[in-house]
Amino acid sequence: MSPRITVVEDEEALSVLLRYNLEAEGYEVDTVLRGDEAEIALQERVPDLLILDWMLPGISGIELCRRLRARPETERLPIIMLTARGEESERVRGLATGADDFVVKPFSTPELLARVRAMLRRARPEVISSLLKVGDIELDRETHRVKRRGRDIKLGPTEFRLLEYLMSSPGRVYSRAQLLDGVWGHDVYVDERTVDVHVGRLRKAVNLSGMRDTIRTVRGAGYSIEG
Repeated sequence: MSPRITVVEDEEALSVLLRYNLEAEGYEVDTVLRGDEAEIALQERVPDLLILDWMLPGISGIELCRRLRARPETERLPIIMLTARGEESERVRGLATGADDFVVKPFSTPELLARVRAMLRRARPEVISSLLKVGDIELDRETHRVKRRGRDIKLGPTEFRLLEYLMSSPGRVYSRAQLLDGVWGHDVYVDERTVDVHVGRLRKAVNLSGMRDTIRTVRGAGYSIEG
């Protein structure tokens, strides 16, 4: 699963430019134009990294950053802040509020992309690593091979994406709606019961004879994978 980045920028031309360049790097990108709309979107889905403009309609970027740091779900979310304010006092204020890095406008796109890569490497190495490992299960994103205790596991494309999504955050419980969004995408209508069918297929494939069931069902909440 490609790292997901949310860009909150009210200059539409810059938002489009950022989306184009980030998608060209292989990231999944959501764009939001207002601070208040971004706050709602981030309550529904937490990305792997947030690019946040300082000055926004609705809620300022600095206030949104403060609110995100106060929520357990987003207190560790990597945040790069875009600002026309280059003064040291303003950078100190932003860092004190919780921003991880600053990029001053106008900025170099290659420099911003390099900062994004560096921050993802530090904060979420599992989302950019080609090899994921949880317990005795290994998944290679590049070769699309899955092994358990050295034995190859044959998976269909949907089951592979589902396993990859679960393995990106071991132990985290994903609701059916979150799995639908993350594996099937926003624009595809699939009934939530379809998730149960594919989890069943994945469980059957991964749990080879005599091996522990590594996929946990949390009644009323969803699914997780355990190490």
